Amino acid sequence: MEIPDREAALRLYRGMALIRAMEERLGVVQKGGDLPGPVHLYVGQEAVAMGVCAHLDDSDWIASTHRGHGHFLAKGGDPGAMVAEIYGRATGICGGKGGSMHVADFKRGILGANGIVGGGIGIAVGAALAAQLDRKGRVAVAFFGDGGANQGVVMEALNLGAIWKLPLVLVCENNGFSEFSPTATVTAGSIAERAHPFGVPGVIADGNDVVDVWRVAKAAVERARKGEGPTLVEARTYRTRGHVETEVTFLSTSYREESEVEAWKARDPIVAHRAWLLTQGATAAGLAGVDRDVATIVEAAYASAAAAPWPEASAAFEHMFA
Repeated sequence: MEIPDREAALRLYRGMALIRAMEERLGVVQKGGDLPGPVHLYVGQEAVAMGVCAHLDDSDWIASTHRGHGHFLAKGGDPGAMVAEIYGRATGICGGKGGSMHVADFKRGILGANGIVGGGIGIAVGAALAAQLDRKGRVAVAFFGDGGANQGVVMEALNLGAIWKLPLVLVCENNGFSEFSPTATVTAGSIAERAHPFGVPGVIADGNDVVDVWRVAKAAVERARKGEGPTLVEARTYRTRGHVETEVTFLSTSYREESEVEAWKARDPIVAHRAWLLTQGATAAGLAGVDRDVATIVEAAYASAAAAPWPEASAAFEHMFA
């Protein structure tokens, strides 16, 4: 069974720890009323973003979702620029115009998060076609949720991807809920198996085991780079925070049992990977050092964002077609 080498495994830990710390801090900030809009946190799903993006570089493309901060950071996006964007500041990665659900950085191959469910899938297909025409071995990855898996564009992506053998990886993060509806109540059958009628591999990864995601993604990305066509990966995971951080203000009843949340917290992907690293020769002191480095990055990112200027009113007329 293939596993990442020690350096790669430590990068996975560091990336997950950074995503978690950034998101947990964002939850605190949200409750303080300092943000101009809602946020959808990635807490609990860190292994998926890191396991997939570990096999990509800046020349590869990703398209993301409304829960896209983890993808942005895993792909190498700047933490400070991301937080400034969420704060709506001029130093944000999109100049403060995109906000939480639309972080993007073309220089890093991040085509953008998307507030439309499944909205990034067609974009990734276009990027995969462009990569194929460029013949430089680039790959495009589309992240979407189990709710997004029910959008018709998924079938269109599988069809075109199969016919044209596009360098495309479709990653469904099945976190058990389509907003507030349990997946089983709105989604029939196995999402991964939807690829099979198109002659496309559909595989399941343990979305709370970063090494398993890393292994499955490695095969999918290598297949894409070799011109063998797309793969559909269903990463089964769980979000331990709400669909949106402010949901308690408008939901009269809970849509899931607290015991369920706690059971999934016991399968925390970061805690599990840390334990695994210790069996592979890592030291507690070394991992504590990583945690301190991450805390420094997070503190700097939020401090700079809070102090950053608001966009000038005239900026509203920039980046317009007319």
